[in-house]
This record gives sequence, structure tokens and C-alpha cells, in this order.
Amino acid sequence: MVEIKVPTPGESISEVELASWLVSDGDIVAKDQELAEIESDKATLALLASEAGKVKILVEAGETVAVDSVACSIDTEFAGEAPSAPSGDEPVSEEQKEETQKKEPAKENTAPTKTSTQYDKAKVSPLAKKMMEEANLSVDDVINGLKRISSKEVELAKNAPIADSSKSTSSAFIARETSREMERQKMTNLRKKLSQRLVAVKNETAMLTTFNEVDMSAVMALRKKYQNKFIDTHGVKLGFMSFFIKAASLALKHHPMVNAMIDGDEIVMPEYHDVSVAVQTPKGLMVPVIRNVETLQLHNVESTLKNLAEKARKGKISIEEMNGGTFTVTNGGVFGSMLSTPIINPPQSAIMGMHNIVERPVAVNGKVEIRPIMYLALSYDHRIIDGKDSVGFLVKVKEMLEDPAKLLQGGYNPEEQVLGF
Repeated sequence: MVEIKVPTPGESISEVELASWLVSDGDIVAKDQELAEIESDKATLALLASEAGKVKILVEAGETVAVDSVACSIDTEFAGEAPSAPSGDEPVSEEQKEETQKKEPAKENTAPTKTSTQYDKAKVSPLAKKMMEEANLSVDDVINGLKRISSKEVELAKNAPIADSSKSTSSAFIARETSREMERQKMTNLRKKLSQRLVAVKNETAMLTTFNEVDMSAVMALRKKYQNKFIDTHGVKLGFMSFFIKAASLALKHHPMVNAMIDGDEIVMPEYHDVSVAVQTPKGLMVPVIRNVETLQLHNVESTLKNLAEKARKGKISIEEMNGGTFTVTNGGVFGSMLSTPIINPPQSAIMGMHNIVERPVAVNGKVEIRPIMYLALSYDHRIIDGKDSVGFLVKVKEMLEDPAKLLQGGYNPEEQVLGF
């Protein structure tokens, strides 16, 4: 017997929740096969089989267990047997089907399922269909069994939407179902911790948000012109996020207080830029970190972001990959957000929010033109970041995105550098 213990997600975590079992009690598993999903207040981990054999589950799904406690055991005497396949996934051969049919007794005196003829276009709710199958009734039987039509049925029929006017409307009215049931779902440890951190930020920081707008014409044209060549050269698509992340890193050089953090009575200002990127996952919001963005090029940012986002959505990301960010970028535009006030990710002091790109009329050289505009938001802790730095940071990001050549000049104007300003 081999004991499979709950792994340690991090130094400060003593308890985790066994979210779900990926195998059943008594299944034959292979070595290194994933047995269960474990949720902590920071990440989701997989419980792996250290040896092959037969599983005996000792902890129920949904229970909170201590780190290093035994979740299940594996009997290695069964290691030579074939691993159990999930139900419904194992292919069945024709020989197996014939053998199964021989073993199963023939079903007799089974009444044939009735079908509708006159009212075959009538819509039937799932619950009504189940009741009809149990009672061996067809739509004809139900409609023919109606004693009379009351005013209630007529009013409901009048208000019912007509899917296609070309279809016949002579079919009898089928009443709609209504449900007032409520579903209760236990909050995960990750969601609990997230809610606690968000409330703490609102209570413990002097959070303020400033806004600006960016004309995305130059970036969109650059992306469209070189997208295919970028993919052929670097093997990854060129998105908008890499431009914003790189522009944010360069803007942090000009405004280092936006990259600073409060530690007790001291202000810590890292010289590196570890940018956290908010990623929406089925388990909740996670923020993997792209390290040392100041040293990366656009394709490095894109490939790193792609790998981290995929790991986060699959629940495979580690604690180390989410710790230590100095600044956060979040993109609500992918969900259609026009404007928002993002909440700071502690212990960081600022977060930049991107939004959707919408064509808007703007004044360009005294003329009204239609341009793709994005609203940018920067939420910051006003205790250490003043208005000059917060506004200046967004302005610097705006300048680099509207003139991408400045990304190569560290955010400075190339013409001014030539003139020695």
C-alpha cells in the first residue's frame, strides 16, 4: 500500500479543499496519473499517483483537509492490470456488442412509443415530454384530452412568440414551464480568499482612478501589416496585450512610484518590472506574472503570456508563477467593457485597465474623423502615488501606443532625441 498525501501549495497554507476526484474508488490507475484536483486560497493543484495500482479513496470531494494528510492509498499489487477507462469513453467493438446482446434477455411486451401525427409541430417542454413517455402518451392524446380552452390559455397563446410566420399556427397551445428553484453552490477557497483581498484593498488603501483615451489606429495598422510575418518569424500571434504591457513597462521607468509598494513604514521601489496579467478562469480570477518585462521584446511577452494564460485556465499554474508582481494589467475589453475602475492587486500600488475598442468621432487637425478609440484606466494608491505620476503614466502609455516608434526609444520622442533635447 502506497499513501498519497496532500501536497503543499505554499509555505503559508496549512489547509486545502479536495475539490473533485478524477477517478473512482477501486479504479486501476497508472503512475503519474492525475487523481484529484486540490484547491487552495491561491491556486489549483493536481494530486498525482506516485505508483500504479488500485485506488482506495479516503477523503470525500468537497472536504477541507490538512496539508500532508493522506487523501487516498494505492495497492501496487494491481499495478499490472490495465488502467480503468472513464465511463462512456471506452470504445466498444462489434464482437463485444454481439456478446452483450446474447447475455441480455430479450425485452418483451414493451409498448411502442407513440408519435404525433396531427400536431407534430407542437412544442413540448422537457418535463412534459418525460411525463408523456412515462404514461405512454403522444401529443395527439394530450391535445385530444383537453376538455375545453379557457381565457388563460388564449392569453398565453397570444403572448407566445412566433418563431416563423411561414409555419402553421393551427397547432394547439402548449403552456410554458416556470421554475422558482434556487441552486446553492459552496464557495471555493480561491474565491473566499479573492473576496477577502478585494474588501481589504477597499478598506486599507486610498484608491483613486484616473482615465485617458488612446487612438489605436497606429497599433492596429502595424499589427495588420506585419501579423503574418510576425507569426512566421516568432511562431505566435501579435496581439494588443504585448503593446500595452511593454508600453506600461517603459512608462514605469519614467514614473517609478507607480511601480512602488508600501512595506510597513517604508516605500519599496523595485528597479525591475514584473507585470501581473489578470486572467479569467473557471476557478476565478488569477494573475500570473511576466518577469522582467523591461528586458523582453514583444514576441517574448506574447509567448510568455500565452503559456501562462493556458496554464491558469487549465488549473496547472503554480504559486511561484503568480507571486511577486509589481504592477498589474487587466483587460475588461474582451468582455465588452467600455469603462471600469479596476481594483488594486495588493501589495502592488497600481493597476491599469484596458477596455473595448470602439470607433468614435474625434478631432484630428481641426477635422472630425472616425478613429478606433480605447479608454484606459489607472487605479492607484494615493498614499504614495500623486496625481502627477498617475496622470503622467497614462499619458506616456498613450503617446507610445499612438506612435509605436517611441517603444524603441524608451518612450522618448525620436525627433527630440535627434535634436538633443
